[in-house]
Amino acid sequence: MKDRVFNFSAGPAVLPEPVLLEAQRDLLALPGVGASILEISHRSRTFEKIIADAEANLRQLLGVPDDYAVLFLQGGARLQFSMIPMNLMGGGRRLCNYLVTGSWSKYAAQEAVKFGETKVIWDGKATNYDRLPESSDLKVDPKAAFLYYASNETIQGVQFRDEPDTGDVPLVCDSSSDFLSRPVEIKKYGIYYACAQKNAGPAGVTVVIIRKDLLPRSSEALPGYLNFHTHAEAQSLWNTAPTFPIYILGLVTKWLVDDVGGLAKMESINRSKSKLLYDVIDSSDGFYVGHSQPKWRSMMNVSFRLPSEELTKTFVEKAEKQGMTDLKGHRSVGGIRASLYNAMPVEGVERLRDFMVEFCEQNAGVAVAGQQRD
Repeated sequence: MKDRVFNFSAGPAVLPEPVLLEAQRDLLALPGVGASILEISHRSRTFEKIIADAEANLRQLLGVPDDYAVLFLQGGARLQFSMIPMNLMGGGRRLCNYLVTGSWSKYAAQEAVKFGETKVIWDGKATNYDRLPESSDLKVDPKAAFLYYASNETIQGVQFRDEPDTGDVPLVCDSSSDFLSRPVEIKKYGIYYACAQKNAGPAGVTVVIIRKDLLPRSSEALPGYLNFHTHAEAQSLWNTAPTFPIYILGLVTKWLVDDVGGLAKMESINRSKSKLLYDVIDSSDGFYVGHSQPKWRSMMNVSFRLPSEELTKTFVEKAEKQGMTDLKGHRSVGGIRASLYNAMPVEGVERLRDFMVEFCEQNAGVAVAGQQRD
């Protein structure tokens, strides 16, 4: 473990060390089974218990009631960009509403147009997605099959504090990058989904929590794998399930329940971690400039810029030498992006904070001199 770095990757992302250690111990042979999780059948009693325990943990953490199905699917968020409109727009429902608040909700809306009229009722493109809509900005069409939004935009570092009010229109949320990071009220959602590789496990499994009264919208004409109703009836075992990712997701949710103490506690830790970095940004006299407007800052992905590309490159290189990796920002925003998912320890964020302070002190004068020359 001494060789592990502090991994600030936006995903696949850091996993809790206790989870990795347990998986390491049991990888050769699960206790009492004599075979690896990588080898057992998805139809075996052992795996049936693994997937049932993972679902039970999710229901406990998120307060998922019985009138919702919990599905474990493949294909990531990209597949959900298509599955959601093709399932929910059935039965003559040919209109859907989208909030485009960053890259991922934009990609989702681009897929939805293939299945019916897609109306973007708010788009933050004009300010490069540095803010989110106020409730007064939204005019949801009451005839819409659903309203779709992303609760946290990984690239731009903006995050909703509260759910949009949709009235009787089902609310659909891509929560991939803040899944299990805080409590949510599932009853406000028609679909609440997330790919696992940021907060809940490795790449390969996507959790879809769907209100059961929406399942009949799925047309029998849809291909089997693309039909929510098919997966719900088969309890996520219609095809060979992604056994290893579900196993890890089960361990991560158990860690959240037993070690962390639930999502309210997890949220408190996450807010404290992000505050460490935002405080440095705010006190840097403009050396660090956050991408997001302060009101909409994400506690999961802290995106900020430095005075020049040269300094940004130096920042990334020096941070890596000090055991902090994957800090380079996305090309569409630039700068730095520090992803502070659940499993990122406080010690890692404290090390990054101290590095940021030191880097600013050493280079602020250089940046000012360069600006004066310009």
